[in-house]
Amino acid sequence: MQTNIRACAIILAAAVLLLFMSACEQKSISQIRAQPSRYSTREVAIAGNVVRSFSFLGRGAYEVDDGTGRLWVVSERGVPREGSRVGVRGTIRDAFNLSSFVKLPEPVRSGLVMVENAHKVR
Repeated sequence: MQTNIRACAIILAAAVLLLFMSACEQKSISQIRAQPSRYSTREVAIAGNVVRSFSFLGRGAYEVDDGTGRLWVVSERGVPREGSRVGVRGTIRDAFNLSSFVKLPEPVRSGLVMVENAHKVR
């Protein structure tokens, strides 16, 4: 009985460690901007403050500033409010056309963006 509990604890600890190690790595926006193609094939995470946001019918975009730069994030799940501290996971897309998601001002309609998989307001 004691051996079974110990074996289950070891398996559970290994599973948690494996899950933790497979989580996406957090990068600074300046790192992403320096090599966008490096991050376009895998999920990455950023954290920062929302400085601008636009939404319409649950879709939208918001700009995150992490102190090293700014990056637009496209979301189909709603957007956090301006001034919020947020952590975001997603994939990087270069020359992405934002107008398919929401009507935005001309300067922010296309370019380097993160397509959000999930976000959490902190």
